[in-house]
Amino acid sequence: MAGIHITDVERAINWWRARSPSADGITACAEVRALAEVYALMVYYREPQCDEDSMPAKAKQAWLDWYASTPDAPCIAICSTAQGDAVCKGCGRTEYEVQHWTALTPGEKRGVWRRITMDATAWRFNRYAERARRATGEDHPDAAAFADPPEASPHRAAPRSAA
Repeated sequence: MAGIHITDVERAINWWRARSPSADGITACAEVRALAEVYALMVYYREPQCDEDSMPAKAKQAWLDWYASTPDAPCIAICSTAQGDAVCKGCGRTEYEVQHWTALTPGEKRGVWRRITMDATAWRFNRYAERARRATGEDHPDAAAFADPPEASPHRAAPRSAA
């Protein structure tokens, strides 16, 4: 079970607010309303994360649309796990996370992103920060591919379409 952190729900809400601003200054778009409901429950129950799998369908799709606009992998093309390091000096991911990145769900990937960002010791945050700033969401898989993960294994991503 992957958890989506409240800060990612906030980011998705703000992304949708910028993307679909209110015409009257009061009414929010459907995506913001769906995410706001999840956010409100998280705040009320003091939960830092919501379950990726049990998130309401409209909120999950709105979150996945935001997720698709973010860079997929934190890799900066300097991988030290190939030289035997348990944690990559370049991106901060563990050897397991580097090897199984394509099989992780969007929530699991965002959890890794949160951890390495909070830690901020990987080279992507200091000596090679300019490489990280150039990253875009272009390398990101289509969010629709993650809407209904295969039932056989909760850790396997849906097949990507050839682009």
